[in-house]
Amino acid sequence: MTAIICGSLAYDNIMVFPGRFSEEILPERVHALNVAFLVPEMRKQFGGCAANIAYALQQLGGSGKPMGTVGMDFGPYTERLTGLGIDQTYVKTVADAFTAQAFITTDLDDNQITAFHPGAMNFAHEQSIPAEATLGIVAPDGRDGMIQHATQFAEAKVPFIFDPGQGLPMFDGDDLKRFIEQATYVAVNDYEQAVMSERTGWQPAEIAEHVEALIVTRGAKGSEIYTGGDMLHIPCAQADAVVDPTGCGDAYRGGLLYGLQKGYDWSTTGRIASLMGAIKIAQNGPQNYRIDAADFAQRYQQNFGQPFPG
Repeated sequence: MTAIICGSLAYDNIMVFPGRFSEEILPERVHALNVAFLVPEMRKQFGGCAANIAYALQQLGGSGKPMGTVGMDFGPYTERLTGLGIDQTYVKTVADAFTAQAFITTDLDDNQITAFHPGAMNFAHEQSIPAEATLGIVAPDGRDGMIQHATQFAEAKVPFIFDPGQGLPMFDGDDLKRFIEQATYVAVNDYEQAVMSERTGWQPAEIAEHVEALIVTRGAKGSEIYTGGDMLHIPCAQADAVVDPTGCGDAYRGGLLYGLQKGYDWSTTGRIASLMGAIKIAQNGPQNYRIDAADFAQRYQQNFGQPFPG
């Protein structure tokens, strides 16, 4: 089963603010916001939702290929993906554009402020879903690309996850309803779920009526999976350390795809995804963690009190 992972491939410039945004932003002045954060720590990482999810899925032993558009500066990333053995068949270079770039600042409470330059990502619609796809995900990408790829998955009757993520502001209520009706699964965090509900007028249980599963992550509170008229609570796995939340959602989604590929039930799939997020948060950057199969199985048993089925 080959998962086609539609989304961005990007360079992440990650900065750490050794304070709290809430102490620097005055609520009564948000209408005329002019703030600067001194960030003594900065890292440049390989990122982007499609690559991050593909990396997570590969770490688990699943099969997935990222699909996205990149720019003239993608050379170092190409070398990295080649070294990792990640298939780049559906990674297309746009010669006169930069690869997408994210500038992410995280504070002491793990809140994030992100600026994003889409660059070559805006040409994502020039790619089409390949015939080999048997499973997919539409993650944040160019607006036209996300719309086109969701439609193509639906028309080909390929089950896929709709994961709007940072792309959510691009879509109004009607757009989101169309995505939900086309998708097989929807994955969002709690903030995204609130925005989606506000724009569509559909509460989580109503969204879940249109898909096989609605997955809502809630950080340290775990996650919820609405499926078959029920809501499953998935506990948060214990992290060795809380270092960097960047890419945790993508690691979680890699776990979802792996569970779907293996045919696991939602209780198991959600727990695999939860553990992936916990492993990732203990490392800087979205692609710097490693999964050892025996260690993963042991941690699964320790966290959830049941044997890992893999």
